[in-house]
Amino acid sequence: MDHFVYREGRLFAEEVPVAEIAAEVGTPFYLYSAATLARHYRLFDEALAWGPHLVCYAVKAASNLALLKLLGDMGAGMDVVSGGEYRRARAAGVPGDRIVFSGVGKTREEMQLALEGGVRQVNLESEPEMRALSEVAASMGLRVPVTVRVNPDVDAKTHAKIATGKSENKFGIPIARAREVYAEAARLPGLEVVGIDVHIGSQLTELAPFEAAYGKVAELTGVLRADGHDIRRLDLGGGLGIPYTRSNEVPPLPADYGAMIRRTVGHLGCEIEIEPGRLIAGNAGILVSRVIWVKQGEGRDFVILDAAMNDLIRPAMYDAWHDIVPEKEAAADAPLAPFDVVGPVCESGDTFARGRPLPPLAEGDLVAFRSAGAYGAVMAGEYNTRPLVPEVLVSGDHVAVIRARPTFDEMLARDTIPQWL
Repeated sequence: MDHFVYREGRLFAEEVPVAEIAAEVGTPFYLYSAATLARHYRLFDEALAWGPHLVCYAVKAASNLALLKLLGDMGAGMDVVSGGEYRRARAAGVPGDRIVFSGVGKTREEMQLALEGGVRQVNLESEPEMRALSEVAASMGLRVPVTVRVNPDVDAKTHAKIATGKSENKFGIPIARAREVYAEAARLPGLEVVGIDVHIGSQLTELAPFEAAYGKVAELTGVLRADGHDIRRLDLGGGLGIPYTRSNEVPPLPADYGAMIRRTVGHLGCEIEIEPGRLIAGNAGILVSRVIWVKQGEGRDFVILDAAMNDLIRPAMYDAWHDIVPEKEAAADAPLAPFDVVGPVCESGDTFARGRPLPPLAEGDLVAFRSAGAYGAVMAGEYNTRPLVPEVLVSGDHVAVIRARPTFDEMLARDTIPQWL
């Protein structure tokens, strides 16, 4: 469910016409619904209400400070994977004891940053990282709560580029080596072993891979407790998928996911942490663009938009599908014709859809890419010297630009020409 609906033939974001925002901000732009974000967070929180838990929003999905503050004020924790994301979470007012630091390449500088500012736990991904964190923490006279991310070698049945739980993936340590790694962690100064971490991938559309991974975590919990470790937290990662198209299979609901967690690990008496990102932010955002031209080609026709792959890279990188809908609602009997929907970037890869059935569109019409709230704005860039796409947040009838589009002067001012040129 989202709060982008047609009213009297025009697309609205909550109580605000999308066309009015486009006229004020210009296109393309990202548009978020506060009500959708809040609703999706609550669904996860309610799904785990059967026991102690913390829903840690995955900052990498959509990291604007306004979105983080909205969720943080509701009680959400934050899952960060870089020093920059840690700074964002803190700047949004999220206390350190609700921030989980994940990621395979934490530097010593990032470790020190988190320890100085406060952190709930660090999810360790390798033995070299574990030893480095021990050195940093000990040098500061601190003990930092840690989990070790185990790789359960479970096929998440998702896109290869977003699968993280197979043995060939770069994440975590092999679960078969967990006992020896935990034994070393317990011996190292500055570390306090508090739990186990696992994350098998993103955009999962069935529960079976989760259940297989969590079953292995449950077994490992018993083994590590027998070895003397105080395993009291289970960080089960994120990855629950969203419906990117109305006709596609429907992923499991958060309530079903929560029930599965209870069934597999609820008997262990551990505090549960999860790290959803896509399901909270994905359907809470759209990308609004304007038609530049409708072009007839040799055997295929094109809709050329002012949005491009640098604004929304998911179709080019993952062959991802996004529903593309006109801002003016098409009549129920409107004829559909196949179009390639493309952007203006000088790359053939700057293609959002091929042969997509669309109602008639004309120069100047607005269209919206649905389900663009996650991994949209955060992955945008300035290729072809195109200004970074702005972000807008709607709450009821309130509208705020939460990241402005930079001017060309601002973009060019970041470059420096050496005096010797």
